[in-house]
This record gives sequence, structure tokens and C-alpha cells, in this order.
Amino acid sequence: MTHCILIGAPVDEGQRRPGCLMGPAAYRTAGLAATLATLGHTVEDRGDVTPDPLGDHRCANPAVHHLPETIAWTGALRQATQDALPHGMPIIMGGDHSLALGTVAGVAAHAATQGRAQFVIWLDAHSDFHTVATTTSGNLHGTPMAYANGLDGFDPFPPFPAPIPGENICMFGIRSVDPAELALMQPTDITVNDMRVLDEQGIVAPLRAFLDRVRAADGLLHVSLDVDFLDPSIAPAVGTTVPGGATFREAHLVMELLHESGLVTSLDLVELNPFLDERGRTAKLMVDLVGSLMGRKVFDRPTRSYG
Repeated sequence: MTHCILIGAPVDEGQRRPGCLMGPAAYRTAGLAATLATLGHTVEDRGDVTPDPLGDHRCANPAVHHLPETIAWTGALRQATQDALPHGMPIIMGGDHSLALGTVAGVAAHAATQGRAQFVIWLDAHSDFHTVATTTSGNLHGTPMAYANGLDGFDPFPPFPAPIPGENICMFGIRSVDPAELALMQPTDITVNDMRVLDEQGIVAPLRAFLDRVRAADGLLHVSLDVDFLDPSIAPAVGTTVPGGATFREAHLVMELLHESGLVTSLDLVELNPFLDERGRTAKLMVDLVGSLMGRKVFDRPTRSYG
């Protein structure tokens, strides 16, 4: 049994298509709490986070928009996530992916206090490895992983509390990377399991290889699940659709493997835009995926031995 702490992050400022601020309400309406309770977990809903007061933040890149608002959300979500971790497993219901600027900072700060390594698996169509200086769209939802990795170019933001080494990051299912992001990623040791890798090797081997590293390091594992990790044919409620994403069966397999590992300590659910959904189908699918992550199975199977 896990104590699940639901945290709403109605963040809409990290991109330009409005609607993600309705994400937390959609997850509640789709029955996330009831799904977790049915699986035997306890559930605490801490409501929606309120951003910190706005500061007078500026940067040299004229494309960047909503910088003060994003920094305000980053501080509030870092604190909310860090406060929740000693008491259970925070599940952050978003909200666009800029929320991970705060949530990953929060989990990394917590891991540092525990003297343990923090790992991140980034389930996303995009690498989100821009900096404030390199983004041409100005959308700060494309920057969290570069911030977490400790890259320069984030001067307006508070320093990342405990930068996550590249070898502790796995990008899984990505299929859209800008040239500037690629240039920044190439010197790192980040594991990139893009859709080409998954097409060639399947889901299981690459994912288990990363999970084995987390286990060997006695690490904490943060999962950041973006709706656009999924193929838009099954999950239309996202403003950044990229064809060729994970199928229904592949996504559930990923979640079941994560559950069986016993390593997941925190979870982001991001980029759900209910305004673009079809009768709530994407919200329901995301809730079902959380169910698989938290132990729901079609059949009971013996847990794989990692001895």
C-alpha cells in the first residue's frame, strides 16, 4: 500500500495554447483518487498549488514569454513536492510540462537530504532540453530537463538544488528534438530511448536496463508522463501532438514494468488539455495508466526476480 498525495498544478504559462490549467480538475473528474483507492492505496488530495508572488524577472532572449509566472510556479511546486515526499508518493496533476521545473527540483532536493541518487524517466515526445537562452519558441515547457541537468542558461531561475547527472536520466519514447537541444544533449550521458530504439528493441529491454541502474544505485525514481508520449490517435487532448507515439498496449506495458520494479517514488501527469479532449477519453486513459503504474493488472503474474 502506498500513501498517494495528489497535488494540482494548474499551470498554463509554459506554452501558448490555453487549457492545461484545467488538467487537475479533469483528473479528479476522471476518478484518479477512486482508482487509487480501489487498488488499496490511501489517498490525500492537497488541492491545487498557488504560485509564489511574481518577481521582476527578465532575460536576454526576447522569445521567452511568461518568465515571472513560470519562476513563481517553479518555486511553489518545488516546495509542495519536497514537502510531500516524506509522507508518501506525490502525484502532480498538471498543467503544462513547465511544472517539472519545480517538481524535479523538489524531488532532487529531497533525494539530496536522504543522501540518495535521484533518477528521472522522461516519457515524452520531446526531449525538453532547451535552456532559457536557446529556446526559439519561448515556450518554457521545453526546458525542464536542461534545468535538471544543471546546464547554464537559466540565470533568471534559482539554481537547481542538486543537478541530476546525465546517466541518471532516461528519455523514453522521444521523437521530436530541435537542433539546439541535440547539440546540448550530445555531450551528456543521458539515455535516449527514442522511438527508433523502441521499434528495434521493443519496450522491455531498454526500460529494464535503466531500472536495473536505478536499483543498483538504491536510487529514487521520478516519472514524468506527458500526454504526448502517447500516440495522438488514442490521446488527442494535447497541444503538441507528434505522430508515432506509444500505443495503448505499449503504454500500459511501460506502466506495469515500472510498478513491478518497485522503484517509483513520485509522478508528474502533464500536458493534459481537456479543452482538446473527446468526451474525456484522454483523461480516462491517463487515469488508467496510473492504475497500471500503481498495481492494476489484467492477470496476476509472478514478479520478476532481480536477484
